[in-house]
Amino acid sequence: MDKTASPSMGRIVTTALAGASIEWYDFFIYGTAAALVFPALFFPGSDPLVGSLLSFGTFAVGFIARPVGGILFGHFGDKVGRKRSLVAALLLMGLTTTGIGLMPTYSTIGVWAPVLLIALRFAQGVAIGGQWGGAVLLLTESAPPERRGFYGSFAQLGVPIGVLLANLVFLIVTQTFGDEALQAWAWRLPFLFSVVLIGIGVYVNLRLEETPAFEQAQKKAAPAQGSPILQALREHPRTIMLAAGAFVSVNSLFYIFITYIVAYATRTLGMPKSTVLMAVMVSAVVQSPTLVFAADLSDRVGRHRVFLWGAALLGLWSLVFFPLVDRATFGSVLVALTVGQAFLSLMYGPQAALFGELFPVEIRYSGASLGYQIGAIFGGAFAPLIAAGLLASTGSSMAIGVYMSLMCVITFVSILLLRGARVHH
Repeated sequence: MDKTASPSMGRIVTTALAGASIEWYDFFIYGTAAALVFPALFFPGSDPLVGSLLSFGTFAVGFIARPVGGILFGHFGDKVGRKRSLVAALLLMGLTTTGIGLMPTYSTIGVWAPVLLIALRFAQGVAIGGQWGGAVLLLTESAPPERRGFYGSFAQLGVPIGVLLANLVFLIVTQTFGDEALQAWAWRLPFLFSVVLIGIGVYVNLRLEETPAFEQAQKKAAPAQGSPILQALREHPRTIMLAAGAFVSVNSLFYIFITYIVAYATRTLGMPKSTVLMAVMVSAVVQSPTLVFAADLSDRVGRHRVFLWGAALLGLWSLVFFPLVDRATFGSVLVALTVGQAFLSLMYGPQAALFGELFPVEIRYSGASLGYQIGAIFGGAFAPLIAAGLLASTGSSMAIGVYMSLMCVITFVSILLLRGARVHH
């Protein structure tokens, strides 16, 4: 760790990384299950394509709920503290994901099964909507100012680790018990493992302190009067929407890389599930150091510059992504995903520090969370659904690549427009 950081920084980094990793693992295993087992378990009798669309539709519900979580936890995070809000988000996610592992399927309770699934997925979205702001601010507001990018990246690092854990657990379960057992009961195991998150939430509550920035704001009576969310929307509407635009390609392409690609490669191209999951996992491993490198680089050359390079490179790579995937070999899919995730990391790495610096401390949790979660709705929420729809309507995977590239254009323009925004320390 950085020598300029406080002695407690190592503990904060370790705890925030562990909490973020398992929280994202919980959110991602739903996506993997939506691609592999949920169509048959919760939407039986449907055409395979219709079943996939319905399954990915419930996947999108979690994204629609994310701004609700950002508003709810952002309000309390700016009012009573980053730590308490983060703890509540961790506990909600742990309880909700465990609940999915215990719920009955369509064969047991009929139409109530998908209804219950949607309700629990909504709660997952609320939890992840609140978690991101808490984890990011716990790190960036505790870090030395000149190292905010580097330390903030450890909250972002929870994403590739969560992807790796989610796919690894599903791969182990599939290889250990087989496809028949996976469909019958073994799919529940990855969800039940999330009970660990409850313990991490308790640890954060008991062992970590509030951030210095929030405590200083409390002493100065700086915390927002009334609703922090309304204040953020009233005073910084343009910044919030540009932040959302900056995130839209990161989020949409990421979920194509980790969720849609599993369904596409296995069902359309006929590749083995284990082969595709392995490629996704390897790309997540490569993404991790790239993400930290990009964040560290942003401390030295600027957040916007690194972000713009990521958007440009990923926009170009999107046009060759599916031609590579369509070769249907492990090597071609691995190259497509690995390079794509590396370019994506140039944006996601610096994002934690960038979003935090866009807003003053008294409304930072609310403002940063709103930008992030609104971007998630227009990005990852419908990306797998849009991809499936484009393939069904055009019969060509190239249409998906064009859609991916257009998302990168939106991000590039948004970052250009954000370059003149004031930096709040």
